[in-house]
Amino acid sequence: MVTETQKRFPSLTCVSFDKGYHSKSNQTELKEHLERVVLPKKGRLSEADKLREGSDEFKLLRNKHSGVESAINGLEQGGLDVCPDHGIHGFKRYVGLAVLSRNIKRLGTIIRQQAKEKEARKRGPYKKTA
Repeated sequence: MVTETQKRFPSLTCVSFDKGYHSKSNQTELKEHLERVVLPKKGRLSEADKLREGSDEFKLLRNKHSGVESAINGLEQGGLDVCPDHGIHGFKRYVGLAVLSRNIKRLGTIIRQQAKEKEARKRGPYKKTA
């Protein structure tokens, strides 16, 4: 998967996977193709794994992975859970509509927040006088 992705995107230098993909063979093979590999290990960590996963660069890249997972979850909530369409064109259309749905939902949240802030500025905290 990584070699195919590098053919399409030659500037790819780093990948991040979930914990379930860690193995010694995956770790060594990915290091041959990439500069940085974020491949967290499940369970108890050895001292070498603690050093590798405790580095600032690993933590930074792992946090980016969490952001991607969050975006994927947002798309699933927008309807991109199971694609009922057939073929690559149907899939592309379905993904495009899910992205559009997510963006509209996000814009709605921003507009509601702005309206709420505007209303708070307009009224102000008033106290009754005796």
